[in-house]
Amino acid sequence: MGQSASVARSIHQHHQHHHHHTQATAFWKPNKADPTPPDPPNSTSSRDVVFSPPDLTRDFTDGIPDECLALIFHSLGSGDRKRCSLVCRRWLSVESNSRHRLSLDARAALLDAVPGLFSRFDSVAKLSLKCERRSDSIGDEALALISQKCPLLTRLKLRACRQISDVGMSVLANNCKNLKKLSCGSSTFGAKGISVVVSSCPLLEELSIKRLRGLTDESDLIVPPKSSSLKSICLKEIFNGQFFGPLIAESPKLKTLKLFRCSGDWDRLLEDITWKVPGLVEVHLEKIQVSDRGLCAFTSCLELEIFHLVKTPDCTDAGISSVARKCKLLRKIHIDGWKSNRIGDEGLCTVARNCRNVQELVLIGVNPTLLSVGLIAENCKNLERLALCGSDTIGDAEISCIASKCVSLKKLCIKSCQISNQGMEALGTGCPNLVKVKVKKCRRVTIEVADWLRSSREGLAVNLDVESPALVEQVDASTSESGLQENVDDQFPVMVEENNPSDIPSRTNSMSVLSKARLRFKSGRNFLAKTLRKLSYYN
Repeated sequence: MGQSASVARSIHQHHQHHHHHTQATAFWKPNKADPTPPDPPNSTSSRDVVFSPPDLTRDFTDGIPDECLALIFHSLGSGDRKRCSLVCRRWLSVESNSRHRLSLDARAALLDAVPGLFSRFDSVAKLSLKCERRSDSIGDEALALISQKCPLLTRLKLRACRQISDVGMSVLANNCKNLKKLSCGSSTFGAKGISVVVSSCPLLEELSIKRLRGLTDESDLIVPPKSSSLKSICLKEIFNGQFFGPLIAESPKLKTLKLFRCSGDWDRLLEDITWKVPGLVEVHLEKIQVSDRGLCAFTSCLELEIFHLVKTPDCTDAGISSVARKCKLLRKIHIDGWKSNRIGDEGLCTVARNCRNVQELVLIGVNPTLLSVGLIAENCKNLERLALCGSDTIGDAEISCIASKCVSLKKLCIKSCQISNQGMEALGTGCPNLVKVKVKKCRRVTIEVADWLRSSREGLAVNLDVESPALVEQVDASTSESGLQENVDDQFPVMVEENNPSDIPSRTNSMSVLSKARLRFKSGRNFLAKTLRKLSYYN
């Protein structure tokens, strides 16, 4: 019995020693006949492998700091941020504290949601409040409550909040001292509301007002503050817009002035403004009552770089020439002559001789000839973007001149001009830096020359819009349902908007002629319906 136990013990020790020796010295080498490695010792086969279940209670984002998690949320869209905030309480807190921009529906029902909403989003710096045109908007009470909840507010946009009065704007100005940008549209408060904001918010730099309906009394002048930080003022569609004259003139740091469709005589005001604010860098004048007298006022703005003059029929070559002679730093010039034929070669030649740093030139409804075009192409060596729209004098000779002399040109837009395939062929060898060409409503230009231009110059994006007048008239006649004129372009001239050369698309236009005609017709009907709604609303 004892001997048997001894033998069994020695056999066990021998097997144990053999196991350790094998485990320490055995190495597997790949064999072509047996590509799979053998199972390691004391291991089960792959059929018997048991995987341990994952730890579902562990949060793998615990190691990510809140600041890094907030940066991740900032890179997401609005919908993804909302879904991420529902993952856990920590994500909800981080997402709420890191949200600095908020856009809300400003209907009257928002008042009840303000306390809970802004207790969650307590770091909002940019707020947009927009209300539908036919709905009742929030009033002074809601705006006052929002301003109390957003002490860090720097940018505010109000759209169609017609129930907000001067009282609400006063409370806003007192609670949000850090406001830097204010944009209002379709509002009913008046001069007092604007005056208290610009006086109580010393950091205010940008002011944009559109359709302010509270300026009715001639005594409603915007009172300027003692010290203004305003750098940009934009006024759109304001009746009695001249009431803003004192505010503009008393803003010594003003760099940008934009006036769109504002009533009043602006000649005298512009003289007063430019005399007190000579540091203007950017000026936009569109559909306002201004003449050469008002343009001459900008001769004191020697730092002027961007100048837009759109649909001002009282301005002539004399006014353009006076600006060009003094403002020699001009880089971007947009002129829409509105087919008045009062701005032409004389003014453009003066621009070419004095403004040699021009990089962007847009001419709409202006009729320059080879004289001014050649001078611009020869003198303005830095010209990179050029748009010629609605001109009766731009033809193949002018385009050939541009192709041979504009060596820096990158983007070219031609619309409704008298050019043909011959002018397009000149672009095949000229303008070595050209990257985009857009040709629209030039009936003498064919698809074949566009294909040839693409094949001859690799990397050049050519966008050609060719339409057949007969087919357009046929589509309009067959789809008319409201008794309108068959020619949609004649019926709705407002639909035609000139393109900025910087927005020239890089892809070719593959939409069929039939689809374009239908789209134009539908757009015309939508425009008419919108106009009728506006008229009924005003009545």
